[in-house]
Amino acid sequence: MLCAGAACALRVDPASAGDEGLEAAAVRWGRFFGSAVRVNDLKTEPNLREAVIRECAQLVPEFEMNWNEIEPAYGQLSFGKIDDLTAFAIANGKNLRGHTLLWHLSVPEWAVEMLRENQDWNLIARYFGSVIPRYGDVIGMWEVVNEPIDPGQRVDGLRENIFLEVFGPDYIARALAQARRFAPKAQLVINEYGLEYDLPDERDRRYFLLKLLERLKRAGAPLDGLGVQAHLDLRKGHISQSAVARFLQEVAAMGLSITVTELDVKEADYVATAEERDRQVADEVRRYLDVVLSERAVTGVTTWGLSDLHSWLEITKDDYARFAGAWTDGAGPGFNRGLPLDSSMRAKPMYFAIRDALWYVKPRPQKRRKKVAVP
Repeated sequence: MLCAGAACALRVDPASAGDEGLEAAAVRWGRFFGSAVRVNDLKTEPNLREAVIRECAQLVPEFEMNWNEIEPAYGQLSFGKIDDLTAFAIANGKNLRGHTLLWHLSVPEWAVEMLRENQDWNLIARYFGSVIPRYGDVIGMWEVVNEPIDPGQRVDGLRENIFLEVFGPDYIARALAQARRFAPKAQLVINEYGLEYDLPDERDRRYFLLKLLERLKRAGAPLDGLGVQAHLDLRKGHISQSAVARFLQEVAAMGLSITVTELDVKEADYVATAEERDRQVADEVRRYLDVVLSERAVTGVTTWGLSDLHSWLEITKDDYARFAGAWTDGAGPGFNRGLPLDSSMRAKPMYFAIRDALWYVKPRPQKRRKKVAVP
């Protein structure tokens, strides 16, 4: 049953979430909760470090594992930051997710030039071989290809990037096979954004992503799951629960696991009170997780940061322009309030929306599904 807003507060359950944290709430249905982190923040901010240890079972390097971070110059591998994060994870009993191997926005400039000039797959194989085995003991899930879909460019919906340019559309299956050679037991996934709203671009993205998953499965590619980023955006209105449910059912019917990988919320109304802003964010997160966590194939939820202080979602010049004259006293709207903890590491309504959804939303029983057309 789907619910939102005040209705969610009326749930009755023989067990209670009580004072359980996010990690403990997720375990109730065999799932996990995690967060993206930056290792330098963990080193310098004790209150963030304590919150991460308390709340998270899985950690995700926000950018330290990107190719351009690890190998800024050809052959000059720099593992210091990700090694430090790995040591932190091991010391505190956390898992790491490998984010991310191939992403069009994190390819070093030298690699773009060499790939274009030589068209040599060994460059990618060499990079995978340098990174994957190094962290095989702590990373059980690798995002092999990040954001491969870009509707409106090609008939197959694939994003125009250096990998597609040089190796053609089979680069995704090839990358999965390459990763499998180095990680025979890990979960290999594709990660994608823009799947939540009943908007033309997002309808197309869901369609093209399903088609890609179907092609990969038919080809026997070693694909284990899908990461859905879940960057929610209140400027777009409410998520389409029916579209999200149908999409996840289609993915699950292919035998793939599903992970919410980058949950956060971009606000729309920066002139409302902090209490009202927090309510709007929490209600949308409830709407989303009520439908997502009903799908048994969903294995866990990761937010893209724990605290508003560390969010990548900034209040932009366009945001200020929409509310011209609203802050004449020199004050401002503060941070975007789209993560579970505020800038002082205090739990906000979004925190409790996630915790209650992890605790109360019971996955539907497995059943044989007929294929459904997804808009």
